[in-house]
Amino acid sequence: MTLFHTEQGDTKPSINDEKSAKDSDSGQAVKQLSLHRGLNARQISMITLGGSLGTGLILGSGTALTRGGPLGLFFGYSFMGMICYLVMISLGEMGAYMPHKKGFAGHATRYVDPAFGFALGWNYLFKYFVQTTNNVNAAGAVVQYWTLSIPIEVLMVIYIAIIFFINLLGVRYFGEFEFWFCSIKVVALVGLILMGLIIDLGGNPAHDRIGFRYWRHPYGPLGENLLSEVHSEKLSKFLGFWSTLTTALFSYIGTELIGVTIGEAQNPRKSVPKAIRRMYFRILVFYVGGTFVISLTVPSTDTTLFVANASKAGAGASPFVVATTLAGIRVINHVINAIVLIFVLSASNSDLYIGSRTLYGLAIENKAPRVFAQVNRFGVPWPSLLLCTLVCFLTFLNISSSSSVAFGWFSNLIASFGAITWMCISYTHIAFMRALKAQGISRDTLPYKAPFQPYGSWFALLFTGIVLLFNGFSTFIPFASATFITSYIPIPIFFSFWAAYKIHYRTETVPASKADLVTGKKEIDEEEELFVAQDELKGPRTRLQRIWDAL
Repeated sequence: MTLFHTEQGDTKPSINDEKSAKDSDSGQAVKQLSLHRGLNARQISMITLGGSLGTGLILGSGTALTRGGPLGLFFGYSFMGMICYLVMISLGEMGAYMPHKKGFAGHATRYVDPAFGFALGWNYLFKYFVQTTNNVNAAGAVVQYWTLSIPIEVLMVIYIAIIFFINLLGVRYFGEFEFWFCSIKVVALVGLILMGLIIDLGGNPAHDRIGFRYWRHPYGPLGENLLSEVHSEKLSKFLGFWSTLTTALFSYIGTELIGVTIGEAQNPRKSVPKAIRRMYFRILVFYVGGTFVISLTVPSTDTTLFVANASKAGAGASPFVVATTLAGIRVINHVINAIVLIFVLSASNSDLYIGSRTLYGLAIENKAPRVFAQVNRFGVPWPSLLLCTLVCFLTFLNISSSSSVAFGWFSNLIASFGAITWMCISYTHIAFMRALKAQGISRDTLPYKAPFQPYGSWFALLFTGIVLLFNGFSTFIPFASATFITSYIPIPIFFSFWAAYKIHYRTETVPASKADLVTGKKEIDEEEELFVAQDELKGPRTRLQRIWDAL
């Protein structure tokens, strides 16, 4: 039996719709199980933030600081934050208009080409295979900050078991777990930023006002990367700054998970735009603010920073830990390391969730084996979850390599898979806008209209492509086969999947005038109206409830 078939638009019924299907043999109606819309606006909003606050910011920023210096770190994260925002508003516009359960790969199938959607879906799945594994690896590095006596493989098995169990409970429990995990992360990160500012302004045991000391010679403002290889100080500083863009891209990867959670969101036409609008302030406060504080409190020349290709595990798992150690503040470094562990737990928990839903979305489009479309009565796609969990055991590669080396390999893969995903989202949004124009639908009528368009999507597409192309520049100075493979293998994988599907099924690019902007919209509209009506029956919300909903 053929596992995959071409699907022009979304005109064929699939098991993601919870409805009755006629059994051809018995003539009786059989109700098919589906994902549950169990994530409310409060959870969606917090998961959108928390899913992207993880190892990239908490651990990877140490690598960016060492290579790019304080100024390079700050500008690198600021610029890639702008690119991230442009991608997210594009995704938000499409998702709010058609919040189906097939993720953004489903949008690519509708508006670009079924082969394009197939390649994007599998590219994103591979990204989460690697990202979940990387976070498990990072958890081992964080725990080893305290002790090296516990075998790393034992820590990994325990960690994988925890996130598997949380995901197995169902979307309602997952959403609540993740809401509280993310709440802790947000409060902790605000605390870390404030603590960093206090340390910088002299509120440390030595009463030493640091100011911008680490932005000046010999610490900064720009770092030097590969100086011994390129023999040019100016080129070395440029390469150091450029490396921060790749690290920042890795840090921001994960924000696009809003495009997958839409399928299980309550009232997505309202909750999704709300989450997207808040993204700008979150990027500004947590990423830009967090890296700015790191640049003030930690010198780029510090040898205890977690650098992706040099450090030993546990030498100083996070720049925030290093900052408190340098300031002479005792005990709190252990508290911060525990907070970092929660960051990694939350990130890997949401990664496993997104990976399983991505595989489920491919299966219901017949672009993955149908077994992965099975869902239990709690709305959990358990075969998909099981496979994604088993892939996590790739982290045992860490046993033969240091945590930092494995972290570097995984980071390269995630950055490349993520960059391709962002480019595909941007191009799909361009095709979506063309389809709206060709079919006479004004963007002003959409539930959410993304600003800066179409220029924003084009700019994000082109610049992300440049970052992807030069992601592994250090591979050639000198040539390192492992780094080269992990930096560039996602590109041929993506195009191989695209070409194989296109050639086998002879798919054609979807013309703008024939792109499917209708199928499924009526059902979603009715579902939204029913939810709103039921919500109104609950009566007026108290002030405390309104504050809770606004979180």
